[in-house]
Amino acid sequence: MATAQAATPTVAGPPGRRPLLALLRRPALAKLLALALIAAVAVPVVQARWGGAAWPGSLTVDLTAPLGEVNDWIIANRDSHPLFLYFFGHISNAVVLSVRGVYLLLLALGWAGVTAVAAVVAWRVAGPRLALTAAVSFVVCGLLGMWVQTMQTLALMVVAVLASVVLGVLLGLAAGLSDRTYRALRPVLDTMQVLPAFAYLLPVALVFGIGVPGAVLATVVYAAPPMARLTALGLRGADPGVMEAVSSLGATGRQRLLTARLPLARKELLLGLNQTIMMALSMAVIASVIGAGGLGDRVYQALSSVDVGAALAAGIPIVLLAVVLDRTTEAAGHRIGAEPTGPAVLRGARGWGLAAVIVAAVAVVGRFTGGRIWPEGAVVAIAGPVNTAKEWMVDHLYTGVPVVGGTADWAAHFTNWILNPLRSGLQGLPWWSVLLIVAALAWTIGTWRTALTAVLAMAAIGVLGVWDPSMDTLSQVVAAVAVTLVLGFGIAIGAARSERFERLLRPVLDVFQTMPQFVYLIPVVALFGVGRAPAAAAAVVYALPAVIRITTQGLRGVDPAAMECARSLGATRGQQLRQVQLPLARPALLLAVNQGVVLVLAVVIIGALVGSGGLGYLVVLGLAQGQLATGLVAGAAIVCLGLMLDRVTQPTTRTARKES
Repeated sequence: MATAQAATPTVAGPPGRRPLLALLRRPALAKLLALALIAAVAVPVVQARWGGAAWPGSLTVDLTAPLGEVNDWIIANRDSHPLFLYFFGHISNAVVLSVRGVYLLLLALGWAGVTAVAAVVAWRVAGPRLALTAAVSFVVCGLLGMWVQTMQTLALMVVAVLASVVLGVLLGLAAGLSDRTYRALRPVLDTMQVLPAFAYLLPVALVFGIGVPGAVLATVVYAAPPMARLTALGLRGADPGVMEAVSSLGATGRQRLLTARLPLARKELLLGLNQTIMMALSMAVIASVIGAGGLGDRVYQALSSVDVGAALAAGIPIVLLAVVLDRTTEAAGHRIGAEPTGPAVLRGARGWGLAAVIVAAVAVVGRFTGGRIWPEGAVVAIAGPVNTAKEWMVDHLYTGVPVVGGTADWAAHFTNWILNPLRSGLQGLPWWSVLLIVAALAWTIGTWRTALTAVLAMAAIGVLGVWDPSMDTLSQVVAAVAVTLVLGFGIAIGAARSERFERLLRPVLDVFQTMPQFVYLIPVVALFGVGRAPAAAAAVVYALPAVIRITTQGLRGVDPAAMECARSLGATRGQQLRQVQLPLARPALLLAVNQGVVLVLAVVIIGALVGSGGLGYLVVLGLAQGQLATGLVAGAAIVCLGLMLDRVTQPTTRTARKES
């Protein structure tokens, strides 16, 4: 008894210190207290030395002169320097010849042959339903009068995807087989994935000029990282038992790679191919800004003139291409390891031989009947009716809705009540307070390394001299993410509770998730005009499917035993949601927030085409006027902003990092 009594004060501590000890045992509060102590010492010194709200000019670095010199040197030597003549020039010629060769092959097959190829490949990979979808999709491209533009985009896609896959597999092999290479490539791939597609265009256009080569190479740089990441993931995740068995049989390193690692990573490789195709298609549309041609060029021209009908006529084939390519590669991944189905004559090499015969027969018949290009008489012009409907919407929805107001009023209210105060607040905050807020958010959900990375990323934005435009972009991202999360979490809760609602929602999410970023700007311009509000609306629609899917999956993945226990205790559905599902689904919710932030940032930057301003405007200005310094500085600031947002929304722990 005496021993127990003597030990009690040591465990509990003096009564006055108990609340403090209880606070310190909570990691988040302890981190905030430590940060407050650091701020108490550092802030007075910083305020005395560099006071004011805006980032101090003495802490900025002007890159205009050195980047301007680089810009001038490239322009002056692009036609004469050996680096351009014998390296970049050969790459450019190879790209042009490849794209032209694929395009001529597609024209030689004719519209009937290309449609037959798409249908037969989809049939062999996924069955008759997807084959019908593929055939109807290509026929619709022709009916909309976009056959030639679709073939141009498809030719660019084929070359860009092949190059992206080759580059991604090579990088993935290096990262998957070497820990040192993996650690070295990881930050590079992180940067490439965070950097919005728009920022790739300026340096590529400067080196390769306006046209197909720059568009293809920008697409390759943008689309290769997912292939590299998933290839490395598949190789590093190979079953250790299988690898040990292969090694025990005396297999060499090459034999282990070819006979064990790569076959075991087939699903990851096909998933990487799927993601590469989707990102390449998205980038091929954006690359129309630097002369890619095809469907993206039609969308871009239509957006420039606010011709919603023409933009929709070119946007629908983009969506159809995305759906067909996404479903085909996804079905190929699901078939790996499954038992073959269907008649024996349609399996294996016999099935592919029969498919080749069918395609050849259809192509020959199509050529003899003059079917090289889709006949002009079979075109359905939708631009006129769509523009008529758009005018009706402008007259009745844009400004003519009584009581609640039209979409123009909503856009104005959103801008005046949310976007403007947010922008003014962020730009009015002292710059050091923004760094403190970032540090608090990042350190609370992560480690001190996470917080340091986020703070350094924000400080780099100030050093680059684009603090105010970055705060403008950040205000749009914060507002759009807030709307996305409110809508996404609400819809996801309904989908998690009702399987019927989830089934109805699935095709809508599929369509929205396969549409390239560029296409989202078309309807918002018609409904909201131009400005920051339509850019935020497009970002919300683009990010919403990912947030809904991840949240629904997280809520459905909650342990059934925990839910049953809550029900047995008499908890209502609301109590089950608040006290069981949401806490247990916290990792999925945080992942949904992280993905929503990254996707919103990508579209907010592209929203500069419809007047969003901020960093996106500087990138567009650099592209339009060939100002390397303006575009590259804005692109670097976008990377830093994306890196900061990723760190403050993605929780990390020391244990998780060691395990990874």
